[in-house]
Amino acid sequence: MSAHILMIEDEVDIANVVKMELNYDGYEVTLAHDGITGLTTARENDFDLIILDWMLPGLTGVEICRRLRQTADQVPIIFLTAQSEIGDRVDGLDAGANDYLIKPFNIEELMARVRSNLRRAASNQNSKNKNILSFADLTLNLVSREVKRGDRLINLTAKEFNILHYFILNSQQVLSRQQIFSQVWNYDLFTEKRVIEVHIRRLRQKLEAKQEKRLIQTIRGVGYILRE
Repeated sequence: MSAHILMIEDEVDIANVVKMELNYDGYEVTLAHDGITGLTTARENDFDLIILDWMLPGLTGVEICRRLRQTADQVPIIFLTAQSEIGDRVDGLDAGANDYLIKPFNIEELMARVRSNLRRAASNQNSKNKNILSFADLTLNLVSREVKRGDRLINLTAKEFNILHYFILNSQQVLSRQQIFSQVWNYDLFTEKRVIEVHIRRLRQKLEAKQEKRLIQTIRGVGYILRE
């Protein structure tokens, strides 16, 4: 799927030329020609990159960038600006811009910066995705250690989190009490199965607090399995 790019630029001729070049390279492009329309369009749609003019009627590009970053929107933003002073460029970057070009600019350099910023954003997203595990409506964030069932946040102890992590990594597989104990407690000598049973019971209670479907199921005489 091609990237969807928003260009907010009040000079219609420049906007049309850039749009044509972006379309030629396979990108989908939406244009806005004033600050208010640009900010509204950015907020109401999902874009992969924004090309943003500095001076716009209604709202400046810097103000648009600040407002987008206030909502934790991490879409890459490239400024197009006639402001050549170092202080102006610093203001743009401090507002949350990822890159900038000074007008008049070379279209090939703009295209190269578009490609570079899209690659970086994709790499960051891939890195983020590696830290989030999911099964059914259950998600587990390995960095924040946040666990959710749908939109419901679930507070787990460290051991409960580690048990659930092990289950998700081995979903649809039967895990013995010995395996769970060895992986989570990092101790091979397993003498008390009740330790596992107590933790599984408490974990189930938290995962099913709103009468959700049971995911951790018992296989009698063997152990447990995570399945729908």
